[in-house]
Amino acid sequence: MARKKQEITLMREIESQEEWEDIMAKEGLWVVDVYQEWCGPCDAMVGNFRRIKNELGDELLHFAMGKADTIEALEKYRGNCEPCFLFFAGGVLVSYIHGANAPLILRTLTEQLAQEHKVLDGNAERKEVKDPFVTNRMQESLADEEEEEEEEGGRKFQYRGELIIYDDELTPAEQYEEVEEGFTVALIKPNVVAEGKTDEILAEMKAKGIKVIAQEQRQLTEDEAREFYSHLKDEDFFEELVKFMSSGPSHVLVLTKGQADDSIIKEWRDMLGPPAVEDAKEQAPESLRARFGDAGLMNALHGSDSKETAARELAFFFPHMDAPKLHTKKKDVQRTLALIRPDAFASQKDEILQKIKDAGFEIALSKVVSLSREQAENFYKEHEGQPYFEDLVTRMSSGPMLALGLARDDAVTGWREMLGPPDLEEAKTNAPDSLRAQFALDENPLNQLHGSDSPETAKVEIDYFFPVEQTVAMIKPDAYGTKDAIIEKIHEAGFRIAAQKEDHITKEIAEAFYEDQKDKDYFNDLVEHMISGPTMFMVLSREDAVEGWRKVIGPTDPDEAKEQAPDSLRAQFGQDVLQNAVHGCSNKEDAQQKIKKIFGHLEFAADGTVKGEKEQQAKTEDAGEGEGEAQAEQKPEEEKEEDATKTEDAGEGEGEAQAEQKPEEEKEEGAAKTEDAGEGEGEAQAEQKPEEEKEEGGAEKAAEDEQKPSEEKEKGTEKAAEDEQKPSEEKEKETEQQQQEIAAGEAEKQEPAAEEQKAEEPKAEEKKEEGQAEEQKVEEPKMEEPKAEEPKAEEQKEEGKADTKPGEEAKADDSQQQKADDSQQQKADDSQQQKADDSQQQKDADDTAAKN
Repeated sequence: MARKKQEITLMREIESQEEWEDIMAKEGLWVVDVYQEWCGPCDAMVGNFRRIKNELGDELLHFAMGKADTIEALEKYRGNCEPCFLFFAGGVLVSYIHGANAPLILRTLTEQLAQEHKVLDGNAERKEVKDPFVTNRMQESLADEEEEEEEEGGRKFQYRGELIIYDDELTPAEQYEEVEEGFTVALIKPNVVAEGKTDEILAEMKAKGIKVIAQEQRQLTEDEAREFYSHLKDEDFFEELVKFMSSGPSHVLVLTKGQADDSIIKEWRDMLGPPAVEDAKEQAPESLRARFGDAGLMNALHGSDSKETAARELAFFFPHMDAPKLHTKKKDVQRTLALIRPDAFASQKDEILQKIKDAGFEIALSKVVSLSREQAENFYKEHEGQPYFEDLVTRMSSGPMLALGLARDDAVTGWREMLGPPDLEEAKTNAPDSLRAQFALDENPLNQLHGSDSPETAKVEIDYFFPVEQTVAMIKPDAYGTKDAIIEKIHEAGFRIAAQKEDHITKEIAEAFYEDQKDKDYFNDLVEHMISGPTMFMVLSREDAVEGWRKVIGPTDPDEAKEQAPDSLRAQFGQDVLQNAVHGCSNKEDAQQKIKKIFGHLEFAADGTVKGEKEQQAKTEDAGEGEGEAQAEQKPEEEKEEDATKTEDAGEGEGEAQAEQKPEEEKEEGAAKTEDAGEGEGEAQAEQKPEEEKEEGGAEKAAEDEQKPSEEKEKGTEKAAEDEQKPSEEKEKETEQQQQEIAAGEAEKQEPAAEEQKAEEPKAEEKKEEGQAEEQKVEEPKMEEPKAEEPKAEEQKEEGKADTKPGEEAKADDSQQQKADDSQQQKADDSQQQKADDSQQQKDADDTAAKN
């Protein structure tokens, strides 16, 4: 409890606007830990604050915890879970830190406390800063609207911390987007800070429209100075520079101009002037370095030299600050067709083009064309039947005219508004500032300019005058590492990549590609460069692709490109005339030849894709789906065929094995065969079979054994055909029943077989074979398992039933058991009869011998 009281004494809890206004009115430096109820204050810093409070014992130092949920002044910090510490003096924000960076917080606290003492002593002025977390361009542009009521047709909405007004029919995300804002890092160096010139420089920044979104006064240590200027460590003056930059406090700033590009970097460096003070005074006497610099290294100010450097320096000085963002309304960029008709093209072209550029239109496509009368009639066919139609067609086909593809936010409507009414008299009367009124010709009753009347019409008309064509684009070895950035620029320019390939080209290919330049002095150097690393070739499709691509890549010399077309690819990625990043074809014929050389024969569809590519892809997808369905349908059939094949193989194998077995097996096979003709007939044949086999004798048995294999094979084939038709459930039931029947007969067969073998000792060899047959008979149920199904199927067909009822199954089992018993009894009777016959024959032989 005591610890809690100490913390409360150290950190004053502020939970209302009244309490906030109270501490803002008090003297001293207030360090406020801004928090929300759901995440709480930063307890980790309390111990540090207590320690520094005890060490300094300064009555001007105060600590507080500000609850953003209930304090109106801290409303902008709601929704932020990152620790945030604000430093207030005299009711104004003098510094801020995002994140629990203890060393930075304690250092800032010490510096700001010392500064506040100077302010109260009258030796310095209090400097207010703005936290970039709550200040940005969108807030400034809408600040005056925060107190206004809802505007008609729109609503106020808090979007990502910003108050915006948006259309009722669209969401904020559909109308606004967040983009990176260009920024630079500036340093006002120790010599200027020491001279008290900081405020004067800040005033000049403001006059130029430059905004400071973050700043702090900070003295670099020698180690920090070495790290910040590490790129100059090999220079002779490096140690002297480190000592100078750590000799006193510098003023660090992050500057923007509210633009998405990086123009602030160039503008700030232009304000600075040349690095050397002497050069600055001579070459740019109005620059900041010329006016505030001393000499040598004491050149007053620093500015980032590139976007990458600015990002690195921001992370160095403000590690917890993200790059600034802009919330801007999304542009509805459209394209429309503009025509400067023949009479105006001949006399007023340049003035009209300047008007177009001044209105913010980008001329994305441009072509001088001449229409035949038939083409003019076709283009204006919707006007056919109007009184002016014949005169319109005549004048449109009278000479060359200029076709333009214009691009801008809301281009279709914007261009139509600039044109004015189609009727010249109405345009002159009601819209005298319109282009049709300004550029009307006395001798010509028709207006001199055309514009598409809708986005749909614009697309049709642009396609008519600027049909899709192809060109070859090449990313050279020197720019291969930046290919992703270049491809992004290609897409931004509206090109479709119809085909592409990456290759490390040979010398022969390079020479063939640049065959038109083989007489140039630089030809050999160019070829050597082209084979020095990988190259990417692309076929680009777009309206007016050849000229459009050449415009995107810019002049051949990157230095020239930086001056004339700073946004071109060669200006951004080129190094010199040889290593200028990219290549473009000079005309349509050159493009067609190079496409054929690199990619072979390609045909293109109307949308610029390779012809047949979409169709082939669709066919492949359809074929894949169809194949999957077919496989799913065929699988059950394949399983059936596989089962049938297994059954047939088993039938053939069993037939061959049975052909080698003796008459005991044939008795059972005979019973199985006769059941095909009917159950009753099968039983009679099964009883008669042993008698027939006795009478036939050994010769007839041998003949039967020879014929048996072929019969069994035929029987196996017939059996496989039947098995294909049997339901799987019947097969399982029949197999189980047959196994039970055969197993029941096996036990009874073993004992008579043994007695029969003893009784027939005179015919030992023959009985030995019968014994082998009996052994095979024991194994027979396994081999005959599929075959045992056949009689059962025939019984089911005879009875006209697919399934056997429980009572009928019992009857069938009794019938089979009875047949087995009868067969066994007949076999025993035959054996006894055979013994009696043999005994009688032996007795007769003995009597005959005695008589003799």
